Amino acid sequence: MKPSQNPPSENSLPPLVAFGAHPDDVEFACGGVLALETRIGRPVHIVVCSRGEASTKGSPEQRTAEAEAGAKILGATLEFLTLDGDAHLEHRAEHAIKLARVLRTIKPSIILAPSTVSDQHPDHAALGELVRQAARLARYGGVHELKDLGPHAINQLLFYALSPAAEPIGTGRILVDVSAPEILDAWTRAMNAHGTQTAHLNYVELQLSRARMLGLTAGIGHAIPLFPNDAVVVNSLDPVARGARTF
Repeated sequence: MKPSQNPPSENSLPPLVAFGAHPDDVEFACGGVLALETRIGRPVHIVVCSRGEASTKGSPEQRTAEAEAGAKILGATLEFLTLDGDAHLEHRAEHAIKLARVLRTIKPSIILAPSTVSDQHPDHAALGELVRQAARLARYGGVHELKDLGPHAINQLLFYALSPAAEPIGTGRILVDVSAPEILDAWTRAMNAHGTQTAHLNYVELQLSRARMLGLTAGIGHAIPLFPNDAVVVNSLDPVARGARTF
């Protein structure tokens, strides 16, 4: 599905764009967050930067269909962006410019991207760095490849971690409460849409168990961690008045 060319109306929440290196990354890592945001009326757009071409399980056609099903469950729009292909993603300026073009088109206030901490797949950290660069390029008016679209500055880049090993250290984190039954249900169904991946390893239970453990340590049911690229700025302490009730 192609992104809309129209900016959000004054009466709607500004959009969120979530980037994934592979067709299932966004659903497994932060699908509950996206389900939560779409259900409060925020437009969410998922950008997938490969079709899982290097996967042992599932063809690109199957994985494309699974991503389309997952996005529909979450209430998000979806596009595939051609970069280097699965397991070949490189940190190149031309890729960052393609991502910046998406940001100038959608005009999100928040973007989500994989952590820049290396984990089990090199594409994850590579994409995180590319998105960080793209967020800068999107606001630079002099980038000649983007002159047909006006500059756009996001408000916040938040990283997600597909596994605990990818969680950044020392940056602080935000815990998003995804405990509501309808949110957990949508998240679970979106993950299960990727049947080629869940058939050989129970990724769904892994992610739900991780969210449950984080939720328990925070005094809630389930939580998904996000990691801010920049300090979060508030004009009142009310948005941060609810703290995690850790042991």
